[in-house]
Parts: sequence; structure tokens; C-alpha cells
Amino acid sequence: MKLIETLATRQRFGIRPGLANITSLLAALGNPHFKLKNIIHVAGTNGKGAVTAFINAALLSACKSCARYTSPHLVRINERFFFNGAPLDDDFLDASASRIEPLIASNPSLSCVTYFEALTAVAFDVFSSLSPDYTVLETGLGGRLDATNVCRSSCTVITRIGLDHCEILGNTPEAIAAEKAGIIKPSIPVVLGRNSREVRDVIESVAREKGAPLYYAPDFVSDDELPQSLGLQGSFNRENALTAFAVCKILAAADRSLDLAKMARGFSEKVVWPGRYQKVGPCLIDGAHNPPAARALVDAIMADSSIRTPLTLVAGFCGDKDVDETLAILRSVSDRAFAVKTSNPRSLEPDILAEKMRNAGFEVLLHRPDLQRNNVLVCGSLFLAGEILVELGAYPWPAGRVDPNETASSQILISLAAKIFNVPTSSLSLDYAYGSKGWDSVNHLRLAMEAERALGVFYPIERIPKMRALRDFLD
Repeated sequence: MKLIETLATRQRFGIRPGLANITSLLAALGNPHFKLKNIIHVAGTNGKGAVTAFINAALLSACKSCARYTSPHLVRINERFFFNGAPLDDDFLDASASRIEPLIASNPSLSCVTYFEALTAVAFDVFSSLSPDYTVLETGLGGRLDATNVCRSSCTVITRIGLDHCEILGNTPEAIAAEKAGIIKPSIPVVLGRNSREVRDVIESVAREKGAPLYYAPDFVSDDELPQSLGLQGSFNRENALTAFAVCKILAAADRSLDLAKMARGFSEKVVWPGRYQKVGPCLIDGAHNPPAARALVDAIMADSSIRTPLTLVAGFCGDKDVDETLAILRSVSDRAFAVKTSNPRSLEPDILAEKMRNAGFEVLLHRPDLQRNNVLVCGSLFLAGEILVELGAYPWPAGRVDPNETASSQILISLAAKIFNVPTSSLSLDYAYGSKGWDSVNHLRLAMEAERALGVFYPIERIPKMRALRDFLD
């Protein structure tokens, strides 16, 4: 696929919060994002993807055309770009990549455009050509400096906020809430999902400062306004549906052609969001990878009479997550565990994860249990969820290939390391090239520094803990 080939090398720029690149790139494209109307912009730590899926389904049920942009993808990059309920096909996305990459190549100021920024430009480009009635945009990371935040939204949504990506967004819920609140626009209505009083205070303060009407979903929507049965399982999705329906009520008040009863039916009939509390035979698959998501998952399992505990855990985690606390939470519904390495270069090695599982009180298995015969819980990574869905034949779209995510381009990093260190690619392990055993890996830092010197580009190693002290030492 040309989109992957064209933009894959941008993955070496990692995550670079800021709006300068995306603003310049979109200007070169003719500002397609300004051509979109009725944008619903969604941020949050947990639940934002499900809320996005519910809103999208409700609008389709109300006979409105709708585009949807989410990240990351489980298996194929097409999952990020939906129009009227289906992923866009390769040709459509490739045509956009063919327009965008020459603009980047011919403009030195755009040389450091990141993978996510490029994909966000693709989203605005393709959606503007389709002219949907509504567009639902999910932020990639944070909000204030997220590439999607250049949009002119007509409704802002903030879901539940917890501690994740702390090295970039801050170490407290209040600090992270302030970053998420950065998507709030003057006078544009804001829907806030269920959150702690501390988080609510932050969001309310920003909304008040910007003159944006604020609707707290649990106070604005009652549970009996939702269908009895939802298309997404798990008790936590009741909360996500509540937040999404609050958005529907605001949209319906502004657009009299929207029928709330039809929108509500979409919550049970049209919503699809794979890899999130999805049951495939005796196997439960979920992308929970941090403590807040793990708590929600455990609560949902305990409330689900169809699930017999204890479950056998099959898990893979990225090394920059709070794996120890997440495992401690999951231990309440599972007693045995099997450690796997996911396709993400940041994935913990199985032996390291297995030791963490033992420390959390799990009996660690040497062989993976049969997913079709045993009561198994698969979680810890969306990438792992995607792999298992494909294996079990439960992935809902074509799966003839597996596309890398912005954090999953191992071969690119290995090739870059081989070039820098002047050694054969075959001699490098992923651990050496990327430092997947920890963010403070000396090899990772050395690669980042050498990449800056060799390629003359920015590499976002500021986010790596202890970088400055180690870098000073290495230099």
C-alpha cells in the first residue's frame, strides 16, 4: 500500500506534540480541515474511541453521512479512516498520500512532519473531498498540542481522564485534564464524561474561561434514555454510551433534522468497535493497558454473569506503561498468566513480563493456553488484541496484511541503526536498535542522538526519563 510505504519513514520522528507542522502542512494542502462542517472533537484517557464509535453509529442511524478518524489501528491502517460505517479503501488513501508526500519533500520546513501528523493531514484531505454531514475526530495524544486540534469543532467531548502518557502530559489527573481541556474552543459546547471532582474542576474552569457551555454527561442524560442492550459489551461502555448520547442531544438541539430516537437505535444496531470487551467463544479480548482501563475491565467482568472467574490471562505490555499496578488489578479476576511480546517495539520481553506476573501473584504458564477451549482474558495492548482477533477469525474487516502503527516500525529502526553503526541489519536485535527493555535504554538514547547528527532531524527523546543525565554522560 502506497500510504504505508510513503509515510512509514516518518515514524522515526516519533511523537512531537505541537501544531506548527500540521498547520503548515494543511496550509500547503489548501486547508482542507476548514472545509469540514459539524466536527465533533473527542479527547480523554479511556473511552474516547468507544464514544467516537457510538456517536458515529448514532449519526448513521439518523441517516446522516459521517466520517470518523481514530488511532491507533488494530491491524490495518484503513481502520483509522471511516466513512459511512466502513474503512476507506487503499486507493482512496493512496491518492491522498501521493498529494501530501511531495509537499513535504519540497518544503524543508516540513521535513520533520511526524507519522501521526501526516495521517491526520490525510484524514482532513480525504474527508474534505467526501463532504460528510458530520465528522468525528479522536485525538491521538493529549489535546492541546494534538495534531487534530487545528480543527474548527462544533462540539467538544472529554471522556474519563486518568494517568497515562505521564512523561508527556503530566503526573497528576489535574495536569492531564488541563492538556485534554486544550481542545475546548470559545463558545463551543463541551460534554464531559464521568470524572473525579478534581478533573471536573479543571475542565469547568477552562470552559468558563472560554465561554463554552459545559454539560456533565451523568447529570445531562439518564440511563433510561439509552437502549437496554448496547452494541458494545462491558459495563463501562454504559458510561461511554451516556457520554455519547449527551453529544447526540446537543447535536439534535442544533439540527432539527436529527431524530434522537433513531440516534439511540444506532447505539445497539450499528456500533462496531473491535478489541474492546469483545467475546470470541470463551475468550474475552480487550485493549486495557493502564490501571484505569484495567479497573474498568475488572468491574465489567465482575458484573458479567456470563463470565466464570478466575480467568487465564494472556497479556503483552509496552514498557512505558504502569505494568505492575495494571497486573495487580487484573489479578483479582485471573490466577494464571502467559506473557507474550507484541508487535510494538516498546513491548516488554516475555521474560521480564513473566517476572512481573510472578511478583503480582500469578502462576506463570510456559505455554499459551488454547484460546478456543479455555476461559482466557487477552489484554495489555491493542496491537495484541488485533493479532488475536485475526487469529480467531473475528476481525471484522479484510486482514490480508498487518500494517505498522506509528510506534511499531521495528524494521525501519533496525535499518537506521545498522546504517548508523555500520553493521549488517541481520546482526541487530530489536532490543539493540530500539531499546525495548526500557525507555532509559542506553542503546535507544545513542540511536536517537546519532539519528539527529546523521540525518539532521529532530528526534523526540526529551520524553524519555533520565535522558538529559544519560545524554550528558554519553557525550
